[in-house]
Amino acid sequence: MSPVLAGVLQLLALIAALALAYRPLGDYMARVYSSEKHYKPEKWIYKAIGANPSAEMRWPAYLRGVLAFSAVSVLFLYALQRLQGVLPGSLGFQAIDPDQAFNTAASFVANTNWQSYSGEQAMGHVVQTGGLAVQNFVSAAVGMAVAVALVRGFARSRTGELGNFWADLVRGTVRILLPIAILGAIVLVACGAIQNFAGIHEVGQLMGGSQQWNGGAVASQEVIKELGTNGGGYFNANSAHPFENPTPFSNLFEIFLILVIPFAMTRTFGRMVGSLRQGYAILATMATIWLGFTALMMWTEFAHHGPALQAAGGAMEGKETRFGVGASAIFSVATTLTSTGAVNSFHSSYTGLGGGIQLLGMQLGEIAPGGVGSGLYGMLIMAIIAVFIAGLMVGRTPEYLGKKIGTREIKLAACYILITPALVLCFTAAAMALPTPPHSMLNSGAHGFSEVLYAYTSGANNNGSAFAGLNADTQWYNSTIGIAMLLGRFLPMVFVLALAGSLAEQKPVPETAGTLRTDKPLYTGLLVGTILIVTGLTYFPALALGPLAEGLAS
Repeated sequence: MSPVLAGVLQLLALIAALALAYRPLGDYMARVYSSEKHYKPEKWIYKAIGANPSAEMRWPAYLRGVLAFSAVSVLFLYALQRLQGVLPGSLGFQAIDPDQAFNTAASFVANTNWQSYSGEQAMGHVVQTGGLAVQNFVSAAVGMAVAVALVRGFARSRTGELGNFWADLVRGTVRILLPIAILGAIVLVACGAIQNFAGIHEVGQLMGGSQQWNGGAVASQEVIKELGTNGGGYFNANSAHPFENPTPFSNLFEIFLILVIPFAMTRTFGRMVGSLRQGYAILATMATIWLGFTALMMWTEFAHHGPALQAAGGAMEGKETRFGVGASAIFSVATTLTSTGAVNSFHSSYTGLGGGIQLLGMQLGEIAPGGVGSGLYGMLIMAIIAVFIAGLMVGRTPEYLGKKIGTREIKLAACYILITPALVLCFTAAAMALPTPPHSMLNSGAHGFSEVLYAYTSGANNNGSAFAGLNADTQWYNSTIGIAMLLGRFLPMVFVLALAGSLAEQKPVPETAGTLRTDKPLYTGLLVGTILIVTGLTYFPALALGPLAEGLAS
């Protein structure tokens, strides 16, 4: 079987699996977030934290819950790392340096999972399992809660109430993420992923000498790493490591975990607003961009330039032979179009244009299908922008799902769109202009610039994948990328929740003959074009200096 055919068959199998899970999972999540029933374990959690899950919150209170919970999480994870040297199960590792501890705490709480360290050489069992794995669950649940609050803003009218953050957080964790993660961990263990609390042991090498490996609860952390679109690997090689991703089947299963909740949340959206067709329109937009990027990535990596690439069946540098070009390309697009950041190959080794596709996927806002929760609310923001543009074209007040898109709404949407590019471009410019940060670049020229641009794009967009080649474990990069991750995560949430509150207070606008049908293919095409033009062109000058220049020169 040719490598191209193998890649296409894996893509078709993935699409089939996602299609089978779409309806039951989407409907289940809608029931979870619409239910008024509280299970006994959930009641114990509410009692422990002193929360009333039945109390409705307006957007400022909901936002305070998000920020307060996340701030406490950052402090707890920072303290856990700084105290690692005196904790049991530390495997002899010392406390993490302050700048790296801040970077890691900000990273995992912001659902970014950027790592400027080698996991197997820095973190013991307590920090890995009690700190990082816990944040993999709750940071994902926070994103889902914010998305559901925005959906309620569309679904409700003449009220500013958006639900209860603590109830949404607990339900997302207990009823959605935890059950799927348990089943997924069993699958990964069956595939060969390790799950233990073993210490460090030496393994002999074929060419002589020995190498040290440590065990860990890898399968359980790997599954929520992908399912929650987190991305932080137990080992430095991430999902290219055989302990995390042993076989081609486990590789395809992990890609499925990355995509299943973000895609299924479009049906949850349709259910909660009372129109499945609206959910299908958002799904079609996400799927169009995802399939387009996947096809482009496979084309760039299978394009043969010279006998070496022809003999290998594609650009195999930096890719695992057990996965090949096709599966690596699919994985790469899945992670950069979501906020996952897991890697089963090294992005710096992709072709110049392939690296550009990875960068652009993150720079679009990771909305196709995006992270759990963040992908849906990011896409709904773009849907509002598209409706506004359509309204300008025909001279009519824009409406979306029965809500008027006025001055306040469009200002909030515009602020959401502008904040991330501002963080990425300003920090990249500072890193290139100052004398010390460029010393961390392994390469010079266009590829070196891409390394720095990728780092801040990954941080501010809460992706977490690394281009490789950049020494990010410095005070400058640990601090600035940490700040970019926090601002890139929580400032957009401010605008999303303020927008949700504004929409919920409106009274519904009746549909007329002049209302733009947002459940039709015409609108889907408009939305795809809006995403590519409004967000994609923002980064075009920076892309031209990096991956485009490198790709055209090769």
